[in-house]
Amino acid sequence: MSANGSSPIIDVVSVSKRYRLGTIGATRLIDDAERLWHRMTGRAEKRDKSEFWALRDVSFDVKQGEVVGIVGRNGAGKSTLLKILSRITEPTKGEITLRGRVASLLEVGTGFHQDLTGRENAFLNGAILGMTKAEIRQKLDEIVAFSEIGAFIDTPVKRYSSGMYVRLAFAVAAHLEPEILIVDEVLAVGDAQFQTKCLAKIRSLGDRGQTVLFVSHNLSTVTSLCTKGVVLQQGQVEYIGSAREAVQAYIARGSQDGGRWIRPAGAPPGKGITFQSASLTNGDGVESSEFELDDEIVLRICADVSRPFDNAQFAVRVTNQEGVPIFTTCNTDEARRYLPVNTGLTSYTIRFPDGLLAPGRYVLKIAAHSPKHLLYDIIDDELAFVIHDTGSLEQVLRDDRRGVVTPVVHWESM
Repeated sequence: MSANGSSPIIDVVSVSKRYRLGTIGATRLIDDAERLWHRMTGRAEKRDKSEFWALRDVSFDVKQGEVVGIVGRNGAGKSTLLKILSRITEPTKGEITLRGRVASLLEVGTGFHQDLTGRENAFLNGAILGMTKAEIRQKLDEIVAFSEIGAFIDTPVKRYSSGMYVRLAFAVAAHLEPEILIVDEVLAVGDAQFQTKCLAKIRSLGDRGQTVLFVSHNLSTVTSLCTKGVVLQQGQVEYIGSAREAVQAYIARGSQDGGRWIRPAGAPPGKGITFQSASLTNGDGVESSEFELDDEIVLRICADVSRPFDNAQFAVRVTNQEGVPIFTTCNTDEARRYLPVNTGLTSYTIRFPDGLLAPGRYVLKIAAHSPKHLLYDIIDDELAFVIHDTGSLEQVLRDDRRGVVTPVVHWESM
């Protein structure tokens, strides 16, 4: 059923989702009966120390044709929300109303039957969406052309690489005419050219009146692609507004943490390398997330290494308040080779030159990885900082410059 009148196509009302730590699958019948009894009698449920609320009282609505970006830190509840909207899991409390057919692309490996070919999975997904064979057959050529895997369309998808899988999965989800398309960070698996192609397709869906919910850590993509933004923080809605305003609110929230990140208790470890802490200070060693234009910014990171690595790379990326990457620096840059990482605690100090960045808000992504192969651990958007316009002569001389980098470059008159 399509949206009608002024009713939102998606209506989320006081949705909460609870998980019990250490349990898999359904709970005991006695637990369900006890929760039902408490709801019927109005009594408060006994608090289970092992319970974890991934979402708490989340409410928002989406109008037909809106492209909505959902942003938040790891563990904020973004993926849980999309799974509820995709009917993969049910909310513990609250209600959702979807006035249209939903296609979802949440993670590699979902939505397709591994033993079926790409062609067969396209027909299966179309049938689930309520399309006839004739309608799916009419769209199949477009799907194959978009995915660029024509030679493998009749190969079982279990033999696909992750990139091939995402290409076909997105092509199927986007071309089978759902009224609502839900896309998680899964597009990050594809190559840059295909990502650009997917984002253009999502933009065209919005222009045609289809509704898209989009989760991404790439904030520049959210601001350029989305018309509306929702910020989640610890399972709750912190901000709803335009995409640009939502991104700015999200980054502003990050700069309130005082320039320090410490790994939360109980957080799962990395894959051999686990970040323990990260902090920002000025050149005098004062910890802060607020800096002046002429301050030196010093980043210190500490990681626990459980085994030796020959090809691990530590990287720090700086993005601006729009989510646009400004630069990335790696521990391998000066040596121009991989450096061995030994077992135990490993620390790095990274110094950003004073005057390099123009006034504004910036966010850091800190990662340990084997390039193009494996991510060991990441501190994703957990540290943000602000460079202030001080009104100094130095700033007056620079304030008309375009861009976010303002390096002092040597000039020599002849």
